[in-house]
Amino acid sequence: MDCASWEIMPPNIVNDSTALGVEFQRVAGCKQDNIVIAKKNPAINENPKKSSEGPFGFETTLIWPNIVSIALLHLIGMYMAYTIPFQCRKLTLFWGLLIGMSSGFGVTGGVHRLWSHRSYKAKWPLRVILIICYSIAGQNTIYDWVRDHRVHHKYTETDADPHNSNRGFFFAHVGWLMMRKHPEVIRRGRQVDMTDVLSDPIVQFHQRYFWQMKLLFCFVIPIVVPVYFWNETWYISIMSQIFIRYIAGLNFTWLVNSAAHMWGTKPYDSGISPVENLSVAIVAMGEGWHNYHHVFPWDYKAAELGNYTFNVTTFLIDMFAKIGWAYDLKQPSAALVRKVAEKHGDGSHHEWREAPEPEEQ
Repeated sequence: MDCASWEIMPPNIVNDSTALGVEFQRVAGCKQDNIVIAKKNPAINENPKKSSEGPFGFETTLIWPNIVSIALLHLIGMYMAYTIPFQCRKLTLFWGLLIGMSSGFGVTGGVHRLWSHRSYKAKWPLRVILIICYSIAGQNTIYDWVRDHRVHHKYTETDADPHNSNRGFFFAHVGWLMMRKHPEVIRRGRQVDMTDVLSDPIVQFHQRYFWQMKLLFCFVIPIVVPVYFWNETWYISIMSQIFIRYIAGLNFTWLVNSAAHMWGTKPYDSGISPVENLSVAIVAMGEGWHNYHHVFPWDYKAAELGNYTFNVTTFLIDMFAKIGWAYDLKQPSAALVRKVAEKHGDGSHHEWREAPEPEEQ
């Protein structure tokens, strides 16, 4: 890949909010000079045109193999979800949960908080764990995931947003994977600086052996282990791992792009579409606090909440920080968060709500 011709966008992509500040507090070695603030490039139009043709706002080519495969996987998955849990062994259910959470950590703690936002740094053992966990998730390459996510943050809810929620829940959730990308998404994607990702030797290894790692960690190992270690049937193992665990994991990730942009509160910036959604936070291991995340995308917690109840990813990162594998954890100061919430939020903040109107006498 020739990176020299790309117009540069900072690797730690900034948000779509006017509320973003640059005040930090030191956390586990956090340094202010590690924070990258977006540069304005006068040659680039910062407000991509919004088109209106077609049912989703633009006309494009449908990808029928994707449509058919996604539809079939979900139809079979819905049937299996009602039958397999009552037929499989308890160890198989536990195995599915363990594999599912591992894949979730690869997405949330790996491609999202580490490689997309550089909200913390990770030593090579943790990065190896993360690419294995991400391989279990069975999604796109790290390069494709990070590029699309950085574009999403830079141009949220415009034609350059790969899963623009203004086109409706279905498009933002899965429809965008069933059709060719809008030309603006492709154009902006070519302008993203991905050199920080490509320079990571562990990511390079994953790129080189992407299909082998995806097949091995997403399908082969999860299916084989129940059969050979506790005599689960091949049928149950295949159906539970492919049509339940795998499909569920995909949808939990997609909910961040759809539901977390449509239904919830906006305590930090009422002028943007992302919202705080508890249900998404639960199933997506802490990724549902999306209004906060789009205001402070460089916070390694992706949320203001200090507890781990609805943010398992933060708990895992903190555990790795205790043994030194995760470090330079970035987060804003409490004073900055409060200032932003009071100035730009919708008044729904759990602590800094708007003052109630006085009752009439």
